[in-house]
Amino acid sequence: MEAIYILLSLGLAGGAGYLVNGYLSKKKEEDAKGKAEKKIEVAKEEAKDIILKAKDKAVKALSEIKKEEEVRRRQLDNTERRLSRIEQNLEKKEKESTKRKKLIEEKISQIKTVKKELADLRNKQIEKLEKVAKLPRSKAKDLMLKLIEEENKEQLVKKMQKLEETNKEQLEEKARNIMTLIIQRYAATHVSENTTTTVSLPDDELKGRIIGREGRNINTIERLTGAEIIVDDTPEAIVVSAFDPVRREIARLTLEKLIEDGRIHPAKIEETVNLVKKEIAKKIKKAGEAAVYDVGVAGLDEKLVQIIGRLRFRSSYGQNVLIHSIEVAHLAGMLAQELGLDPALCKKAGLLHDIGKVVDHEVEGTHIEIGMNILRKFNIPDEVIEAMRHHHDDLPCEQPEAAIIAAADAISASRPGARKDTLENYLKRLKELEDIANNFEEVEKCYAIQAGREIRIFVNPENIDDLGSIKLAKKIANKIEEELKYPGEVKVNIIRETRAIDYAR
Repeated sequence: MEAIYILLSLGLAGGAGYLVNGYLSKKKEEDAKGKAEKKIEVAKEEAKDIILKAKDKAVKALSEIKKEEEVRRRQLDNTERRLSRIEQNLEKKEKESTKRKKLIEEKISQIKTVKKELADLRNKQIEKLEKVAKLPRSKAKDLMLKLIEEENKEQLVKKMQKLEETNKEQLEEKARNIMTLIIQRYAATHVSENTTTTVSLPDDELKGRIIGREGRNINTIERLTGAEIIVDDTPEAIVVSAFDPVRREIARLTLEKLIEDGRIHPAKIEETVNLVKKEIAKKIKKAGEAAVYDVGVAGLDEKLVQIIGRLRFRSSYGQNVLIHSIEVAHLAGMLAQELGLDPALCKKAGLLHDIGKVVDHEVEGTHIEIGMNILRKFNIPDEVIEAMRHHHDDLPCEQPEAAIIAAADAISASRPGARKDTLENYLKRLKELEDIANNFEEVEKCYAIQAGREIRIFVNPENIDDLGSIKLAKKIANKIEEELKYPGEVKVNIIRETRAIDYAR
């Protein structure tokens, strides 16, 4: 029985538990449904709010669009009204211009008619006059002019002379003012070229080393450079003399380098002279580049610039030719500006006007002809060549630029202290001495020294012997006597030197 009760109690307890569990699960399900329904209701309300807000925004956007459309419509209406007014004004103006055109055409036709009538009347009057005078019109005109000329001949001549004098005075005054202005604007100083240069020595003992044993050092320097080295009693100084500025500069720089180095012997002298010659070539190039830059001329060939630099070592009547050329270029450019011409062309022609003087001692012809050939070789424009070829007034000036170059050249050359005629004549005589000696085939090098009182000639020992040297000296002396006029006597010094060279390996 107890077991039955236990089973029944267990069954009841299980049933009750089942019922309780079912009730709890049902209640949970009902609570979940309630929560879900609440959430759905909340979501619906939020959705309604969103829809309402969206509708409000849409209504506002539509109202704004309508307002903008209204503004644009008004603007378009205003534009259409303005265009219609403009169109009406244009139509009115077109009608008025058409009327004016018709009136002008009518007046032109009337004027033409009146002119024709006047011409007809004039011709009829001329015909009547010709019948009355029994002379054609051309002859009557010539006769009238002739009578007037004869009656007023003196007055016409006086009037013409007065006009010519007035114009001439005005032109001269204007030219004088322009020249004065240009000279004042370019007031350059002048330093005459000399034929001697002084080299300072740190000690008088160096004079003996420069002379060398039996004069071999000084003879080597003079032979290689072509300059004369004068060693006298002047303290701490020796003098380099040569009429050719290039030779003088080579000798000066050679001495300075030898003094600085301290080693003075023939081999070192020869090495130094070769080195200095290269430095002089660089100096010539720099001088040409500086001149071109100073004047402001561009586009010249490098070789032509180097030729311009060689003018640094050329003088004319004691005036340095490169400085003279630069000055002529500046003066010509300023004159061209004053006269309304091309300053660039005049500057270029002024810088290149004496370019032929670089090689006029080597090539036959005047320096103008040589310069023209040089410029043609470097494709310089014809107008520049034409401007520079008339600067000595030996040919008539055919263009105003040529007259400007001639005037600038005259201004530069005629300044006080710019040139010395005696120096130029002296240099010319020395050059003639060297030219006479160079005409002999046996001569290798020759230099005029001692102010033209001695000409030192170097010959190749393979081409001439000692007896031939004596005969050559006599021939050259006779040639100098025949062709040159000079005070005193000229010493002809032939130097024949034999060298034996070998190498120890």
